[in-house]
Amino acid sequence: MSSTNQHANFSNPTQFIAGWYWTLPSRQLKVGKVKAVTLLGRNLAIYRGVSGQVVAVDAYCPHMGAHLAEGRVEGDGIRCFFHNWKYSDRGICIDIPSQEEPLPVCIKTWQTTEKYGLIWVWVGEEQPTALPFVPELEEVECDYLLGTRFEKNCHPNVLLINAIDAHHFNTVHNLPLEIVFDCQALNTNAITFSNTTRGGDDSWLIRLIRPLYRNEVTYSMCYWYGSTGTVTLGPDFLHFYIIFALRMIEDGKTEGQTILVTPKRRGFLGRVINLGLLWLTQQVGNYFAKGDTQVFQTIKFDLKTPTKADHAILQFIQHVNRQQALTWGTWETVSVAETQQQPLSHQNLTPQSPSLQGNGEQNTPLFAGDGVLDRHY
Repeated sequence: MSSTNQHANFSNPTQFIAGWYWTLPSRQLKVGKVKAVTLLGRNLAIYRGVSGQVVAVDAYCPHMGAHLAEGRVEGDGIRCFFHNWKYSDRGICIDIPSQEEPLPVCIKTWQTTEKYGLIWVWVGEEQPTALPFVPELEEVECDYLLGTRFEKNCHPNVLLINAIDAHHFNTVHNLPLEIVFDCQALNTNAITFSNTTRGGDDSWLIRLIRPLYRNEVTYSMCYWYGSTGTVTLGPDFLHFYIIFALRMIEDGKTEGQTILVTPKRRGFLGRVINLGLLWLTQQVGNYFAKGDTQVFQTIKFDLKTPTKADHAILQFIQHVNRQQALTWGTWETVSVAETQQQPLSHQNLTPQSPSLQGNGEQNTPLFAGDGVLDRHY
């Protein structure tokens, strides 16, 4: 049972989900400066005008194709180095020195925003939807710290499922707990997975930390646009929050940036406490990342024999395959007909049941170990 095919969105190196993607840290783009950025196979020039607003435009001047990142920022516009054509922050040509009137030409602009110390670009033709956030902190003012920047030899989708790979917590991290996730759609582009496990009574570690939790151990994820994930964990009185902002690079590999987040605490003492909490959050993230690093340098992901422990992973695959996809490099919309040509197991798996539904096989076992080991679709 193959988990992917050439048309599905999930782990596809030729397409990605329309949404918000991080480009570079805000501090690296000063007022009046422009930088060349390659994002999801497309070349951009990103600059900060005198108003402080960040503008992202397609890289090449419509006149002769010079790269606009070699030009200079003027006001909130940009002037091409080669022949000094100037474009406004909306991409409209507003000045050609060799002509009395500019020509009716323009360059494509892309919407931007800044949060968590990063510049984000909205990739897609539709109106932007929500920037990724931690659901628990949606209305909370926060402090943040940029953590590790990294590259992995696998697709962003594959890297994200690590956090909901229930069985690997035992095999890799020696956590003696059979984790079960509750899956909920936050919106069209975001999905949450929350731990519902209360067990582990035979483990001294679980018995030790149990007084810190009123109910189950807090561990939840929220995935945005199939590329950015937020993690919430920790005792009831102190949650840690980590954001993994990922983007696909050449050959379907991953470039990522971790963001450490905590609710803002006022005053000098509050700032000192938050610096300590952000440092501690980074150590928590490093602990969980350490054991998995080598796996994502060599993995060739293909979920051929899913088990019951992989239920959350299959739900995430289904979620990714339902979203609007764009083509690597061109950013052209992939037709719905193509993206829906995915394995039947992903189309029909529902959050309520790990059974195959809607195809005349009610309650047919889906997972290895249930008597179906060689089903092919």
